[in-house]
Amino acid sequence: MGFWDLKTLKLDEFRPGIRSKLESGSNLTMAFMEIAPNKEGTAHDHPFDQCGVVIEGEIEMSIREEKKLLRLMETYFIPAGAKHNWKTMSSAAKILDIVVKQG
Repeated sequence: MGFWDLKTLKLDEFRPGIRSKLESGSNLTMAFMEIAPNKEGTAHDHPFDQCGVVIEGEIEMSIREEKKLLRLMETYFIPAGAKHNWKTMSSAAKILDIVVKQG
């Protein structure tokens, strides 16, 4: 696609409680996600870097032993190999997430 308008972007059901839109190239994936309130991911790690920005709402991100509640226009960076997780609070969160894959 090339261009997104996050105000009008149509999202698809990714998993229960998570709607998203993905755009992938050979080394990079961009995902816009809307995560329902009171959802929690599963702690995991992967061999690539990941980063993102909160577009709306708030989300608690855990990276290794550090935990932070992120709000509008706050960012996160997850180094390759770092165990991480997320949790939404009482309202939905919208995030723009970027994953860089090593080729």
